[in-house]
Amino acid sequence: MEQPTGVVRVALVDDQQLVRAGFRMVIDSQPDLEVVAEAGDGAQALRAVAATDVDIVLMDVRMPNLDGLAATARLTGAPADPARPTPRVIILTTFDLDEYVLEAIRAGASGFLLKDAPPEEMLAAIRTVHRGDAVIAPSSTRRLLEHLVTALPAEDATAGVVHEGVASLTEREREVLVLMARGRSNQEIGADLFVAEATVKTHVGRILAKLAARDRVQAVVTAYEAGLVRPGE
Repeated sequence: MEQPTGVVRVALVDDQQLVRAGFRMVIDSQPDLEVVAEAGDGAQALRAVAATDVDIVLMDVRMPNLDGLAATARLTGAPADPARPTPRVIILTTFDLDEYVLEAIRAGASGFLLKDAPPEEMLAAIRTVHRGDAVIAPSSTRRLLEHLVTALPAEDATAGVVHEGVASLTEREREVLVLMARGRSNQEIGADLFVAEATVKTHVGRILAKLAARDRVQAVVTAYEAGLVRPGE
């Protein structure tokens, strides 16, 4: 059957079939979302994504054969193919897995979702990450980032690189980065700074380039690590 225009194609990766079934039911109830692949471990996920056009992967962390972190790194680290863009990965997590989240971002994940999040939050997360114009803002991502960064060691191995990138930002780029870290979309940032959304997009592109960040989530982590944003602000 031909897929409707604009439908976001989702792959579910979790070793619990019941969890996948619940997610599928919620996702497939939406006219703009469709589950096109399922996998019970990371190795199956790599094969499924190679065989199917996928936009977003919901990836569990703890799985047999190949865990979610390793699978994410392989997915996002694959050579770029203009004909089949690399899918974006949302890590499925719980607070007791916080130690894995920063590693997941560095592996290439674009966001996180708590496994017990309400259905509407999961749907919003998928759409937000697919759209690419905001971190998964008001909910789990910010809480997890704040919880994580509070526990970060004082000296990180990447600190020198992090601060060098931040030091190269203009004052306006710093303002935009801080607003990104607070979960603001491009449209909201434009309204806050009284500039056009297209101008914000230009700033965001320059920020990502200067910070050598793969996406907005990585840039936000850098903002926290560099002290531009503090937990609870």
